[in-house]
Amino acid sequence: MYPVVSLYRIAGIACILLLAATGMVSANDTAVPVVVASAVERRMTPESHIAGTVISRNDTRLAAQVEGQVVWVAEVGTQLSRDMAATRLDDTLIREELTEHEASITRARASVDFNKAELKRLEKLAEKNHAAKSRIDAVRRDLAVARSDYTANQARVKQSREKLQRTSIKVPFDGVVTERFIQAGEWADAGTAVIRLVDTTSLEVQAWVPVSVLPFVATGMELGFSAAGVEDTGRVRTLVPVGNQQSRLYELRLTLDEPRWSSGQSVRIAIPAATSRTATVVPRDALVMRRDGVSVFRVDSNNLAEQVSVETGIADGDYIEVSGGIVPGDRVIIRGSERLRSGQSVSVAEELPGT
Repeated sequence: MYPVVSLYRIAGIACILLLAATGMVSANDTAVPVVVASAVERRMTPESHIAGTVISRNDTRLAAQVEGQVVWVAEVGTQLSRDMAATRLDDTLIREELTEHEASITRARASVDFNKAELKRLEKLAEKNHAAKSRIDAVRRDLAVARSDYTANQARVKQSREKLQRTSIKVPFDGVVTERFIQAGEWADAGTAVIRLVDTTSLEVQAWVPVSVLPFVATGMELGFSAAGVEDTGRVRTLVPVGNQQSRLYELRLTLDEPRWSSGQSVRIAIPAATSRTATVVPRDALVMRRDGVSVFRVDSNNLAEQVSVETGIADGDYIEVSGGIVPGDRVIIRGSERLRSGQSVSVAEELPGT
């Protein structure tokens, strides 16, 4: 943004231009007031602008882990914190199953205790030759089976309790419900998607770039991007070195520092397309676009306007590379060149420094 010329000076310039336009004052008799800036030398980098999309790093479809009838699903737009329930399934059958397995544990425990006591009694009798060895072996076998049943029923109880917990589907991160794939009353099998959960705070930009820019993009580099007149920068988190087989493009991800963007928003990313070079640059406002080509008006030491034909090159913000006669230090006109002719006298109303 250039410094603002004082209101009085603007008013004077406007009056002079108006008088010249109406013929009351001759353009040859009056120096045209202009604003100038210096051409400067800068490092410029050729850029390509690639379309990208703001996405969430945490965007998932939560699925049912057990089967059952859905009794409740969080509404679209609901903000959920980590470990909060997003969906609940009917747990009646699982609770009954758990009760049955707990009863089986009691029965298996009683069988273990009985066979342990029986084995102990028979071993005492065997010391006096009052118990057959075959009978002792049978009791040992029964004890091993009882212990096995007891362990198996413990595992079944743990499984039932785990299934009971999973009837409440909890979210793995903070996010907002963006879609519901099932409604209350419907039956959900294990693996059935129930909701889509999106983290709206952990965002990044995704883009697909051609192989030609790979030598000029590196992890950690900052790249500028914009959307709807808003500009920002992101840091390259990764550039996947494997191209898509159909498009032959490579995936680029930018980490965002400011949470002012929305997931799904389209942006334009400025990506280096060649090695940077030193160039002579002028403000974009210095360019005069006419049918015979592009030119710049330069003010000489006698305050005369000199029209210089130029070719444009790399653009960067408000500045653009020019070649063809303009050198660093030249004073170029950025305001008031609309009706100038080469050789016309000018009056420098404001001179802005180069940058």
